[in-house]
Amino acid sequence: MSEARANKAAEPAQHTKAETGTTPGAEAGTGPGKTAQGTTQGPGTGTGPGATPEAATDPEAVTDPETAPARPRRRQARGEARIAQLLEAAATVFTTSGYNGASTNAIAREAGVSPGTLYQFFPNKEAIAVELGNRLTHRWRETYGAAFVHSHLELPLDRMLDAILDPLIAFNCENPAFAVLTHGSEIPGVISQEHDALHETMLTRTEELISGYLPDLPADRVTRIADTAFVVFKSGLDLVMAHDGPERQAYIAELKAVMYGYLHPLARTRPAGATAHDTDTP
Repeated sequence: MSEARANKAAEPAQHTKAETGTTPGAEAGTGPGKTAQGTTQGPGTGTGPGATPEAATDPEAVTDPETAPARPRRRQARGEARIAQLLEAAATVFTTSGYNGASTNAIAREAGVSPGTLYQFFPNKEAIAVELGNRLTHRWRETYGAAFVHSHLELPLDRMLDAILDPLIAFNCENPAFAVLTHGSEIPGVISQEHDALHETMLTRTEELISGYLPDLPADRVTRIADTAFVVFKSGLDLVMAHDGPERQAYIAELKAVMYGYLHPLARTRPAGATAHDTDTP
């Protein structure tokens, strides 16, 4: 009798669970992807990684179903704005403190948000550095892609140097965090690998321009000139970045003078009347 009563007493609980369709952990709101009320967290909502804090308190979170398609776009725009704000703050902190000296707390403070808000978008400092590095690398590619064009071969040497060097120098002066995130053994490996690839690409583009400008030079000589010019530019850029205002402009002028003095004697061997069309390389 006691065993039968025990089995009968257990039946209501089983029946209730089958009717409600709940899963283990749902009653307490602790199951995977559940809130305290047992509802599912979706991307861009609540407080999970990648969620926007605005979405959790958005008064429009519950509205007419006809307006539902617009809500994710608004939340996404707000999230992108917050990410941009955090990355801008990170660039400042990385520039002033270096990668090792930076912290998520310092980045959150610079952005004017709480650390909890930052962690909704980035799990750690490395993730912030990688995202910022990716964005700066993309812009750097666009910059040198516009600078290293064969149409510049039609210009006199001094103007060609202006056309190539000015945008490269301007990018680095406007984005000092780029230099921080592409130098140093402590930088995340994915950024270092990307920087090495960029270095090789820029060196190749430099060789192509020099070969186009001085088509009669043998390939090994072109490679040596490109290597030398590249190192001179990088060293001069370090001096430029270390100064501000009129002194920076003075060092830019010195860098161009060095590059001109190195390349001008070589330019004398350039065929008379050569143009970008004549010397373009495949």
